Amino acid sequence: MNRLYIPENYRPPLDAYDTQRAIALIKQTFQHNFAAALNLKRVSAPLFVTGASGLNDNLNGYERPVSFDIPAIGTEAQVVHSLAKWKRLALKRYNFNVGTGLYTDMNAIRRDEALDNIHSVYVDQWDWEKIITAQNRNIEFLKLIVKACVGAVCDTADTLKVHYPQLTTSFDREVGFITTGELEALYPLLTPSERETEFGKTHHTACIMQIGHPLRSGKPHDGRAPDYDDWNLNCDIFLWSDTLKRSVEISSMGIRVDPESLDRQLTLAHCDDRRELPFHKMLLSGQLPLTIGGGIGQSRLCMLLLGCAHIGEVQSSLWDEDTIRGCDANGIPLL
Repeated sequence: MNRLYIPENYRPPLDAYDTQRAIALIKQTFQHNFAAALNLKRVSAPLFVTGASGLNDNLNGYERPVSFDIPAIGTEAQVVHSLAKWKRLALKRYNFNVGTGLYTDMNAIRRDEALDNIHSVYVDQWDWEKIITAQNRNIEFLKLIVKACVGAVCDTADTLKVHYPQLTTSFDREVGFITTGELEALYPLLTPSERETEFGKTHHTACIMQIGHPLRSGKPHDGRAPDYDDWNLNCDIFLWSDTLKRSVEISSMGIRVDPESLDRQLTLAHCDDRRELPFHKMLLSGQLPLTIGGGIGQSRLCMLLLGCAHIGEVQSSLWDEDTIRGCDANGIPLL
């Protein structure tokens, strides 16, 4: 069942024309700030890959990729869920060096997504990946990169307000860091989503770390594929939305698996069959660089910076009839 939250007395922060202009400004400004902060270069990326390559992200393991055949080359392709694995291979192919990285526009279709104010079947994000050293594979380096990401967001918000002073959104540069185990201990009776929002009430910019392993309750905080993030060295970044009165995930990221952590996580996730895929063979044999990377939602960033109530105000997608009627009745303009 799809869920729609209607903020009390909500009015769109900008009219349709200014919203489109503001979206363009946000994307242009953030890309510049983010690339400079992390020393990244923009590259082109695929919309689809072959299933046999092992490059598609299986997310939580139950989402079905959109597949189609290509008669001209005699194969079946899958629309990407994300570029988590492709980016790492691209860094090797393009001969990037330690301390440098790439970012790209990623567009995906997630057909099994449950729709609400922040989730859409259409996903757009900046996927990024950066080469690191073995000495960088630690929590302190992860926190350093998280702070750089947050700084790029806050700098973009400052620029946006110069052009649109009527906007009232603001974000904390100070990040509240916490592990999923610590979060569970704080709020044992709440669901993972409820914990995120409860923590976000006092830490408006939050970073929740170590996602993937089962907690004391026996369940992980959230699903995480075993073959890109190291579950001990990953995180999600959340920003508080005054409009929605909740924490909103803006980025999923982490230090990527090395051969040892990949070997361990494939076994824990009962995914040993992936060991025979081309990408995984390269990774297990140490042929790929050590990296850190993630994705930052473009539409989510736009709706948060603009103070919007629904992601459909900043992107064009498909919605169920209840969502369309509910938004129309409450002055939420869907594109």
